[in-house]
Amino acid sequence: MSSHQVLNIGLILFPGYQWLDAAGCIDYLFNHSREALAPYFSHSNPGVVAKAPSMKWHYISSDRSLVHATSGPPQLPTATYDDCPGLDLLVVPGPDPTFPPPPGFVEFMQKRYADPELKALLMVCTGSIMVAHSGILDGRQVCSNKFILKEMATAGTLNRKVKWIGDRRWIVDGKLWSAGGVTCGVDLAAEYGRVHFDKEVGQTAMHISEYKPNPDKPDFFAYITVGVDL
Repeated sequence: MSSHQVLNIGLILFPGYQWLDAAGCIDYLFNHSREALAPYFSHSNPGVVAKAPSMKWHYISSDRSLVHATSGPPQLPTATYDDCPGLDLLVVPGPDPTFPPPPGFVEFMQKRYADPELKALLMVCTGSIMVAHSGILDGRQVCSNKFILKEMATAGTLNRKVKWIGDRRWIVDGKLWSAGGVTCGVDLAAEYGRVHFDKEVGQTAMHISEYKPNPDKPDFFAYITVGVDL
């Protein structure tokens, strides 16, 4: 990977989204970047820094009003669904799955998914349930929060056009990358890094994080959806 590559990465800021859905995924991704590695390795291992991409982050919402997640500090969007620049990656954390999509979100997702510039859409937890409103997940294999999938299936509110997967921490279907509940987003980011970034960069990110990523399966929490018609 060339040292001059710059990845434009977007993060959707839903009102009341699960803080760890976003923080775990994007921080692990960031640990693969030149910005993360340079302070530690510019002198001791400049080679790994040279192989890491730069990352430019865009925080996206319906408008530029402060957004409050479930915890953490209030966040100020840097872009809206109308004026967001081109993206290489887009991360969607999970909000309350009973909330309707915010204004402009559905059209934004349809447009960006169709854009060849977008290399991957990463969905964490109930982020995939929100994205499903756009129709781009119809017929595709997708993970989401297993407990929520079970509850929605029982209540008869689950989107049946999507092939929901209940026995994995994450799954990849084309450029759709989706994770199960909350902490699965870290594993999703780790898998994306393993596939798309230099091996030494990925190992270094793992060491900095002191985290051993989980495979897609077996998934300890798969029992939650056993016997549930997804």
